[in-house]
Amino acid sequence: MGRYQPPAETEQIAATLKRVAAALRGAEIPFALAGSVACWARGGPAPSNDLDFAVREQDAGRALEALEAAGMRGERPPEGWLLKAYDGDVMVDLIWDLEGLGDVEEVLAHAEELPVESVPMLVMDIEDVFVSRLCAMTEHHLDFANPLAAARALREQVDWDEVRARTQCSPYAIGFLAMLEALGIIPPAPAGSSPPRRRAEQPSHHARVRVVGGA
Repeated sequence: MGRYQPPAETEQIAATLKRVAAALRGAEIPFALAGSVACWARGGPAPSNDLDFAVREQDAGRALEALEAAGMRGERPPEGWLLKAYDGDVMVDLIWDLEGLGDVEEVLAHAEELPVESVPMLVMDIEDVFVSRLCAMTEHHLDFANPLAAARALREQVDWDEVRARTQCSPYAIGFLAMLEALGIIPPAPAGSSPPRRRAEQPSHHARVRVVGGA
């Protein structure tokens, strides 16, 4: 279990985001904003205390060293798919294995550059964000609240047919999308439609229990 992190103020989160981005750029490490912060960058709800950054596995150790050199406390958890850093009350996840997605190189290639807190940086493709968040759901970690708030805020920016097609392997994703339809947030899928997957669907290959602020 990770240590408890009290909620951080949005100003703290924004300051940490800028510090992390500057440190990774200074170390010449490619990255993209992921999870709830990628939704925030597009007008979604602010993350409470957790910032996710997608990085390549071969860069992760060097990325953590760059954050430690910037004054953050590093942590190397046993999960094998992320490293962590703490900047006061803000937790930073450096992730190279995103549930439901292909290789992180592909994730970075599909990211788009957006101004985030007036700083241009790569932000994960919005469909990738929702696919990853929905495919990470399990019976032990089934939090619909944060994805629901993000879906409500960003519904017009998302290709929901693509998200449906790429999350068909997950009963939790199917249930979540049915809930969005019932609430009138997204239109129902056309009868008999089966949209092609844009990228090969990656089955879940390890259990993840993530108690984070909506990643």
